[in-house]
Amino acid sequence: VQLQASGGGLVQTGDSLRLSCAASGRTAALAGLGWFRQAPGEEREFVASATWSGSSTYYADSVKSRFTISKDKDKKMLYLQMDNLKPEDTAIYYCAANFGAGVNWWRSGYEDWGPGTQVTVSS
Repeated sequence: VQLQASGGGLVQTGDSLRLSCAASGRTAALAGLGWFRQAPGEEREFVASATWSGSSTYYADSVKSRFTISKDKDKKMLYLQMDNLKPEDTAIYYCAANFGAGVNWWRSGYEDWGPGTQVTVSS
């Protein structure tokens, strides 16, 4: 599956952003999609995950109640609504796809990754 994330930008603390990820290719085989992020000098970390065919979701504690993952299967799109953004949310955000794990917070559980989109939150 090919993935392309978009929607990043420069915002202020407390603002909202919605990231989008367009999927193409063998989407019929997808089990789950996820969002990860990587700040400068840090490891890539899990943000949120959702099953492709179903309603299960899972969030990192750091974003729970602020971020919402959703999808539109007909449009082959994954979204991440980010509210009440904080400077510590500054990172490059990546979408990723897996074909077996479904909801999954392990990086190694994802087979396909797209290029990231930069999110910068100023204080």
